[in-house]
Formats: sequence, C-alpha cells, structure tokens
Amino acid sequence: MTSSRRKRIIEIAREFLLENSVEAPPVPIRRVAKKLGAKIVSSPLDGELSGMIYVKDGTPIIGINSLHHENRRRFTIAHECGHLLLHRNMISREIHVDRKFRMLRSPISAEGVSEVEIEANLFAAEMLMPKHFLIEALKDESADIDEEKTVKSLARKFRVSPAAMSFRLGNLFT
Repeated sequence: MTSSRRKRIIEIAREFLLENSVEAPPVPIRRVAKKLGAKIVSSPLDGELSGMIYVKDGTPIIGINSLHHENRRRFTIAHECGHLLLHRNMISREIHVDRKFRMLRSPISAEGVSEVEIEANLFAAEMLMPKHFLIEALKDESADIDEEKTVKSLARKFRVSPAAMSFRLGNLFT
C-alpha cells in the first residue's frame, strides 16, 4: 500500500467519525455500519469465519460470528465497513468472506498478499482506535504504553482486545 493510499484510508475513517459526531471511545461501530446503510446479521459460523459482507437487493449485509467475543465482533464489523467504503465495487459482485484473522492482520495480509485485507484492517484500526482519541486517552494514563496494565485499561476503554490495542499502540506513530 502506498503512503498516499494509507493516508487516504485514515482520512476516510476520521472524516466519517467527524461527520457522525463520534467524539470519544468506544466508537459505536454498529451505528456506524447502519449509517453506511448496512444490515448486521449475527449468527454462529464456522469457528474460522470472522465475518462476511455482500450486497442483497442493494443493501449491504455484514455477517458476523456470534460465537466470537464482542470485541472480536466489533473489529469484524469495522473491518467489513472498511470493505464497504473502500472496496464497494468488489463486494457488489460477490460475497466477501473474511476467515478468522489475527487482530489487524490475517495470515494472508501478514504476508502482504492481499492489499484489500490490509486496507480493511487499517480502516478498522483507525475507526475503532483513532489516533487522536488514543493520544487524548494516553494523557489520562500515568503508565507506560508498553505496560500490560495500560494496554488492558485502554483496550477496555475502546472495547477492543488487548492484542489489537497493543498492535495499534506499537504502530501509532508509523
């Protein structure tokens, strides 16, 4: 992904939060999805399946695995919203299925093979853990961002997993 594309994805997420008056964590990601016109369907899926998105009769449908932890489902919804905003032309042609991926990176995106997955993960991270929200939250934290207690505290505040928060903090200034 080019630097300009990365900046544009972050800008899209930030603009969307601003337009929808989201001013503090946790980001109401289900409301965000609805603002995009998406319907969320939660049901038990194959354990490896995190979510999917497709368009039916003009309505985007985000399917999420009800067996996953709520924080995982929030990330999946944000990831699928990323596909909806960034890759709409692709999802209108076929069902886009996301197998279980590590927080912010799937095995495919970790290899740098799937640009669309990398982009959707970046969008989800910026949507759920916006840089400006994190910087503000860190002002309230007296501990080091490398300390487990701080990571867990921030993860609770943003309603994401500690793994996602740790990854996000590690990449906050890149």
